[in-house]
Amino acid sequence: MKPILNIAAYLFVSLDGLEDLRALMLEECQQRHLKGTILLTGEGINLFLAGTEPDMRGFLSWLRSDSRFSTIESKESWSDEQPFKKMLIKLKSEIIRMNHPTIQPEKGRANFLPPQKLKEWLDRGTDDLGRPVVMLDTRNAFEVDYGTFENALHFNIEKFTEFPEAITKHKEALLDKTVVSFCTGGIRCEKSGLYMREIGMEHTYQLEGGILKYFEEVGSAHYQGSCFVFDEREALEPSLDIIPPEHSIRKKLQAS
Repeated sequence: MKPILNIAAYLFVSLDGLEDLRALMLEECQQRHLKGTILLTGEGINLFLAGTEPDMRGFLSWLRSDSRFSTIESKESWSDEQPFKKMLIKLKSEIIRMNHPTIQPEKGRANFLPPQKLKEWLDRGTDDLGRPVVMLDTRNAFEVDYGTFENALHFNIEKFTEFPEAITKHKEALLDKTVVSFCTGGIRCEKSGLYMREIGMEHTYQLEGGILKYFEEVGSAHYQGSCFVFDEREALEPSLDIIPPEHSIRKKLQAS
Protein backbone atom coordinates (compact mmCIF):
# COMPACT_ATOMS: atom_id res chain seq x y z
CA MET A 1 0.00 0.00 0.00
CA LYS A 2 1.20 3.53 -0.75
CA PRO A 3 2.42 5.38 2.36
CA ILE A 4 0.41 8.63 2.20
CA LEU A 5 -3.32 8.69 2.96
CA ASN A 6 -5.21 11.58 1.35
CA ILE A 7 -8.64 12.55 2.60
CA ALA A 8 -11.30 14.98 1.44
CA ALA A 9 -14.18 15.74 3.81
CA TYR A 10 -16.74 18.37 4.64
CA LEU A 11 -19.65 18.90 6.97
CA PHE A 12 -22.26 21.63 7.09
CA VAL A 13 -22.73 22.42 10.77
CA SER A 14 -23.16 25.70 12.62
CA LEU A 15 -19.84 26.73 14.17
CA ASP A 16 -18.71 29.56 16.42
CA GLY A 17 -15.46 30.35 18.22
CA LEU A 18 -13.61 29.91 14.93
CA GLU A 19 -10.33 31.49 16.06
CA ASP A 20 -10.03 29.10 19.01
CA LEU A 21 -11.07 26.14 16.87
CA ARG A 22 -8.50 27.07 14.26
CA ALA A 23 -5.73 27.14 16.90
CA LEU A 24 -6.73 23.73 18.27
CA MET A 25 -6.89 22.14 14.83
CA LEU A 26 -3.61 23.63 13.70
CA GLU A 27 -1.82 22.28 16.78
CA GLU A 28 -3.33 18.83 16.24
CA CYS A 29 -2.36 18.76 12.56
CA GLN A 30 1.18 19.95 13.22
CA GLN A 31 1.71 17.37 15.95
CA ARG A 32 0.67 14.68 13.48
CA HIS A 33 2.76 16.15 10.62
CA LEU A 34 -0.32 16.54 8.41
CA LYS A 35 -0.36 18.91 5.48
CA GLY A 36 -3.17 20.36 3.42
CA THR A 37 -5.96 22.90 3.81
CA ILE A 38 -8.88 23.25 6.20
CA LEU A 39 -11.60 25.86 5.71
CA LEU A 40 -13.58 26.88 8.78
CA THR A 41 -16.76 28.95 8.48
CA GLY A 42 -19.90 29.65 10.43
CA GLU A 43 -21.66 27.11 8.22
CA GLY A 44 -19.18 24.25 8.62
CA ILE A 45 -15.83 22.72 7.69
CA ASN A 46 -14.13 21.63 4.48
CA LEU A 47 -10.78 19.87 4.45
CA PHE A 48 -8.19 18.30 2.19
CA LEU A 49 -5.40 16.63 4.18
CA ALA A 50 -2.60 14.15 3.66
CA GLY A 51 -0.28 12.23 5.99
CA THR A 52 0.63 8.75 7.14
CA GLU A 53 -2.29 6.46 7.88
CA PRO A 54 -1.79 6.35 11.68
CA ASP A 55 -1.54 10.14 11.87
CA MET A 56 -4.55 10.67 9.62
CA ARG A 57 -6.72 8.11 11.43
CA GLY A 58 -5.69 9.68 14.70
CA PHE A 59 -6.67 13.14 13.54
CA LEU A 60 -10.08 11.96 12.28
CA SER A 61 -10.70 10.21 15.59
CA TRP A 62 -9.77 13.41 17.43
CA LEU A 63 -12.02 15.49 15.18
CA ARG A 64 -15.01 13.18 15.61
CA SER A 65 -14.62 13.32 19.39
CA ASP A 66 -16.11 16.82 19.06
CA SER A 67 -19.87 16.27 18.87
CA ARG A 68 -20.16 18.90 16.14
CA PHE A 69 -18.04 16.76 13.81
CA SER A 70 -19.09 13.27 14.96
CA THR A 71 -20.82 12.47 11.65
CA ILE A 72 -18.15 13.71 9.25
CA GLU A 73 -17.21 11.21 6.54
CA SER A 74 -14.17 11.25 4.29
CA LYS A 75 -13.20 10.19 0.79
CA GLU A 76 -9.84 8.40 0.70
CA SER A 77 -7.04 7.88 -1.79
CA TRP A 78 -3.37 6.96 -1.53
CA SER A 79 -0.15 8.39 -2.94
CA ASP A 80 3.57 7.73 -2.82
CA GLU A 81 4.41 11.30 -1.84
CA GLN A 82 2.92 14.12 0.22
CA PRO A 83 0.84 16.20 -2.27
CA PHE A 84 0.71 19.33 -0.12
CA LYS A 85 3.56 21.71 0.70
CA LYS A 86 2.22 23.21 3.93
CA MET A 87 -0.57 23.12 6.51
CA LEU A 88 -3.12 25.93 6.22
CA ILE A 89 -6.31 26.60 8.16
CA LYS A 90 -8.36 29.48 6.78
CA LEU A 91 -11.41 31.28 8.16
CA LYS A 92 -14.02 32.02 5.47
CA SER A 93 -17.58 33.32 5.23
CA GLU A 94 -18.77 30.23 3.29
CA ILE A 95 -17.33 26.74 2.78
CA ILE A 96 -18.11 27.12 -0.90
CA ARG A 97 -19.16 30.57 -2.01
CA MET A 98 -22.58 30.85 -3.67
CA ASN A 99 -23.81 34.28 -2.51
CA HIS A 100 -27.29 32.97 -1.65
CA PRO A 101 -27.80 33.28 2.14
CA THR A 102 -31.12 31.40 2.03
CA ILE A 103 -29.30 28.23 0.97
CA GLN A 104 -28.30 26.64 4.29
CA PRO A 105 -27.38 22.92 4.07
CA GLU A 106 -26.73 22.75 7.82
CA LYS A 107 -30.50 23.14 8.31
CA GLY A 108 -31.44 20.33 5.92
CA ARG A 109 -29.93 18.55 2.95
CA ALA A 110 -31.19 18.16 -0.60
CA ASN A 111 -32.07 14.67 -1.83
CA PHE A 112 -28.97 12.54 -2.32
CA LEU A 113 -28.22 9.44 -4.37
CA PRO A 114 -25.63 6.80 -3.37
CA PRO A 115 -23.04 5.91 -6.05
CA GLN A 116 -24.30 2.34 -6.56
CA LYS A 117 -27.86 3.58 -7.05
CA LEU A 118 -26.67 6.13 -9.59
CA LYS A 119 -24.88 3.40 -11.55
CA GLU A 120 -28.12 1.42 -11.58
CA TRP A 121 -29.99 4.40 -13.01
CA LEU A 122 -27.28 5.11 -15.59
CA ASP A 123 -27.17 1.45 -16.65
CA ARG A 124 -30.90 1.66 -17.32
CA GLY A 125 -31.03 5.28 -18.51
CA THR A 126 -33.97 6.12 -16.26
CA ASP A 127 -34.73 6.49 -12.57
CA ASP A 128 -36.98 4.09 -10.65
CA LEU A 129 -40.07 5.86 -12.01
CA GLY A 130 -38.96 5.68 -15.63
CA ARG A 131 -37.94 9.33 -15.93
CA PRO A 132 -34.88 10.15 -18.09
CA VAL A 133 -31.78 10.89 -16.00
CA VAL A 134 -29.61 13.93 -16.73
CA MET A 135 -26.21 14.26 -15.09
CA LEU A 136 -25.42 17.88 -14.19
CA ASP A 137 -21.78 18.88 -13.63
CA THR A 138 -21.63 21.84 -11.23
CA ARG A 139 -17.86 22.28 -11.46
CA ASN A 140 -15.88 24.95 -13.27
CA ALA A 141 -15.07 24.58 -16.97
CA PHE A 142 -11.38 23.74 -16.48
CA GLU A 143 -12.33 20.88 -14.14
CA VAL A 144 -14.76 19.45 -16.68
CA ASP A 145 -11.92 19.39 -19.22
CA TYR A 146 -10.23 16.65 -17.19
CA GLY A 147 -13.25 14.36 -17.28
CA THR A 148 -16.94 14.01 -16.48
CA PHE A 149 -19.86 11.61 -16.70
CA GLU A 150 -20.94 10.53 -20.18
CA ASN A 151 -23.32 13.04 -21.80
CA ALA A 152 -23.27 15.24 -18.69
CA LEU A 153 -24.67 18.74 -18.92
CA HIS A 154 -22.47 21.61 -17.76
CA PHE A 155 -22.63 25.37 -18.12
CA ASN A 156 -18.98 26.24 -18.82
CA ILE A 157 -18.88 28.38 -15.68
CA GLU A 158 -15.69 29.92 -14.31
CA LYS A 159 -16.78 30.01 -10.66
CA PHE A 160 -19.55 28.47 -8.59
CA THR A 161 -21.28 31.79 -7.97
CA GLU A 162 -22.33 31.66 -11.66
CA PHE A 163 -24.27 28.42 -11.16
CA PRO A 164 -27.60 29.85 -9.90
CA GLU A 165 -28.07 32.09 -12.94
CA ALA A 166 -27.01 29.31 -15.32
CA ILE A 167 -29.38 26.66 -13.93
CA THR A 168 -32.26 29.12 -13.81
CA LYS A 169 -31.85 29.72 -17.55
CA HIS A 170 -32.05 25.95 -18.22
CA LYS A 171 -34.78 25.18 -15.70
CA GLU A 172 -37.69 24.75 -18.14
CA ALA A 173 -35.77 22.32 -20.36
CA LEU A 174 -35.04 20.07 -17.37
CA LEU A 175 -38.44 19.96 -15.62
CA ASP A 176 -39.44 16.65 -17.27
CA LYS A 177 -36.11 15.02 -16.37
CA THR A 178 -34.56 13.65 -13.18
CA VAL A 179 -31.43 15.73 -12.59
CA VAL A 180 -28.47 14.36 -10.64
CA SER A 181 -25.91 17.05 -9.84
CA PHE A 182 -22.31 16.18 -9.02
CA CYS A 183 -18.95 17.74 -8.21
CA THR A 184 -15.57 16.58 -6.89
CA GLY A 185 -16.50 15.61 -3.34
CA GLY A 186 -20.15 16.64 -3.04
CA ILE A 187 -19.84 20.01 -1.33
CA ARG A 188 -20.97 22.19 -4.21
CA CYS A 189 -23.96 19.93 -4.80
CA GLU A 190 -25.11 20.41 -1.22
CA LYS A 191 -25.90 23.97 -2.25
CA SER A 192 -26.82 23.44 -5.89
CA GLY A 193 -29.33 20.76 -4.88
CA LEU A 194 -31.07 23.06 -2.43
CA TYR A 195 -31.05 25.91 -4.92
CA MET A 196 -32.70 23.78 -7.61
CA ARG A 197 -35.40 22.82 -5.13
CA GLU A 198 -35.85 26.47 -4.22
CA ILE A 199 -36.56 27.43 -7.85
CA GLY A 200 -39.10 24.63 -8.28
CA MET A 201 -37.05 21.74 -9.73
CA GLU A 202 -38.58 18.87 -7.77
CA HIS A 203 -36.92 15.86 -9.41
CA THR A 204 -33.35 16.63 -8.41
CA TYR A 205 -30.69 14.69 -6.52
CA GLN A 206 -27.03 15.13 -5.61
CA LEU A 207 -24.44 12.40 -5.99
CA GLU A 208 -23.52 11.43 -2.44
CA GLY A 209 -19.78 11.97 -1.90
CA GLY A 210 -19.24 13.34 -5.39
CA ILE A 211 -17.00 11.91 -8.09
CA LEU A 212 -14.36 10.72 -5.62
CA LYS A 213 -16.85 8.57 -3.71
CA TYR A 214 -18.20 7.23 -7.01
CA PHE A 215 -14.66 6.25 -8.04
CA GLU A 216 -14.15 4.59 -4.65
CA GLU A 217 -17.36 2.53 -4.77
CA VAL A 218 -18.08 2.07 -8.49
CA GLY A 219 -15.00 2.89 -10.55
CA SER A 220 -15.12 4.14 -14.13
CA ALA A 221 -18.61 3.02 -15.20
CA HIS A 222 -20.29 5.82 -17.21
CA TYR A 223 -17.39 8.20 -16.52
CA GLN A 224 -14.86 9.44 -19.06
CA GLY A 225 -11.44 10.81 -18.14
CA SER A 226 -10.10 11.78 -14.73
CA CYS A 227 -11.12 14.06 -11.85
CA PHE A 228 -9.22 17.25 -11.06
CA VAL A 229 -8.22 17.56 -7.39
CA PHE A 230 -6.98 20.65 -5.62
CA ASP A 231 -3.45 19.57 -4.77
CA GLU A 232 -0.15 18.66 -6.40
CA ARG A 233 -1.51 15.38 -7.73
CA GLU A 234 -3.51 17.43 -10.28
CA ALA A 235 -6.08 14.73 -11.10
CA LEU A 236 -7.08 11.17 -10.23
CA GLU A 237 -8.08 8.30 -12.47
CA PRO A 238 -11.22 6.27 -11.60
CA SER A 239 -8.80 3.79 -9.97
CA LEU A 240 -7.87 6.72 -7.63
CA ASP A 241 -4.32 6.61 -9.01
CA ILE A 242 -2.62 9.83 -10.12
CA ILE A 243 -3.01 10.59 -13.83
CA PRO A 244 0.06 9.72 -15.93
CA PRO A 245 2.24 12.66 -17.10
CA GLU A 246 1.02 12.36 -20.70
CA HIS A 247 -2.52 13.18 -19.53
CA SER A 248 -1.50 16.30 -17.61
CA ILE A 249 -3.43 19.32 -18.86
CA ARG A 250 -1.40 21.53 -16.52
CA LYS A 251 1.89 20.51 -18.15
CA LYS A 252 0.47 20.97 -21.65
CA LEU A 253 -0.61 24.50 -20.78
CA GLN A 254 2.78 25.30 -19.24
CA ALA A 255 4.51 24.06 -22.39
CA SER A 256 2.33 26.10 -24.77
